[in-house]
Amino acid sequence: MNLKVEKWKCGFQISSMIDRAQYRKLIHLALSRAPIVALLGPRQCGKTTLAREFLPVVSPTYFDLEDPLVAQLMENPLQALSSLRGLVVIDEAQRCPALFPVLRVLADRENQPGQFLILGSASPALARQASESLAGRVEIIEMRGFDTSEVGQDHADQLWLRGGSPRSFLAANEADSDVWRRQFVSTFLERDLAALGFGQSPAVMGRFWRMLAHYHGQIWNSSEVAASLGVSHHTARSYLDALEQTYMVRRLLPWHGNLGKRLVKSPKLYFRDCGLLHTLLGIRDKMELLTHPKLGASWEGFVIEEIIRTQQPDEVNFYAVHSGSELDLLMRWGDRRVGVEIKRADAPRLTRSMKIAQQDLGLDELWVIYPGTRVYPLAEGIIARPLHSQ
Repeated sequence: MNLKVEKWKCGFQISSMIDRAQYRKLIHLALSRAPIVALLGPRQCGKTTLAREFLPVVSPTYFDLEDPLVAQLMENPLQALSSLRGLVVIDEAQRCPALFPVLRVLADRENQPGQFLILGSASPALARQASESLAGRVEIIEMRGFDTSEVGQDHADQLWLRGGSPRSFLAANEADSDVWRRQFVSTFLERDLAALGFGQSPAVMGRFWRMLAHYHGQIWNSSEVAASLGVSHHTARSYLDALEQTYMVRRLLPWHGNLGKRLVKSPKLYFRDCGLLHTLLGIRDKMELLTHPKLGASWEGFVIEEIIRTQQPDEVNFYAVHSGSELDLLMRWGDRRVGVEIKRADAPRLTRSMKIAQQDLGLDELWVIYPGTRVYPLAEGIIARPLHSQ
């Protein structure tokens, strides 16, 4: 991947296209196995740009359901799609609920003359239709914004500050990136949530989302948040569900086991895009980030998303006991267990909490991720590692 840097009067801009080869490979592989592939992810993460790489520049088999003419055409999806051959791309698929039963019929045809790549931002209708109507016929790929494997380690700090949304990351300067993210938040609240089938009030959801920014990296307390908003804890939970289903936040569940200790049972919350977290916290540039009280929590969330993306574990949790021992991330692949502790320190040291977590959880390894450059052991099975070594 080459990043071409052009100098502007107002700063620097990374101007060339970032190759998203990993997702392209996943799509090719999924299309070799399934008649329907669903590429799902947050708004503005690059789904449409990637999907268009699989078709000619102008193609009669690309359908954008945000286009009113296309939406009208797809009022009868069987008639519109049944004669098509090859790959058919349907963007914003959640806007046409009648599409999914038709896709099931088309996928079951002999010789499968057409394959379907459907794009969508998460919504209750899309998740339900994909699981019910297309069971056994669809392979789902979750897409997100840029990560360090795509932009390069030299741009990791910019990725952390601006987030992975392509237009935010590729903005000419910090001010332009901040403006884009503020407009994204406004559009998401006022238009996107309703279009995706969520009925929450934009004003109250905006207050909730900003309040949630202060819980980033902390244990979720629905009663406390509900009381602050003046709503029931069931309502607060529905707001959190909406942000989780649209890939805005990650609800990291605690690990449970029979240890004879009082384990924390409530989830932790993380923004999945640190750029949006910074916008909602009022952080506009790196200096403000480095002096903000949420600096450590912000970097912790950034690292967690990067590690989950690169390591692809079968399960992820955090571990915490009320006596104080904790572990930021527990990853599992079958019987293999790797713990992750995240320290924003120049030279992290071994702690008693690390040794307790290693013993309680039977870890194969414990990684202590820090913003340095060297890999070095802290104890047997406990290794300090820079983020880029993953």
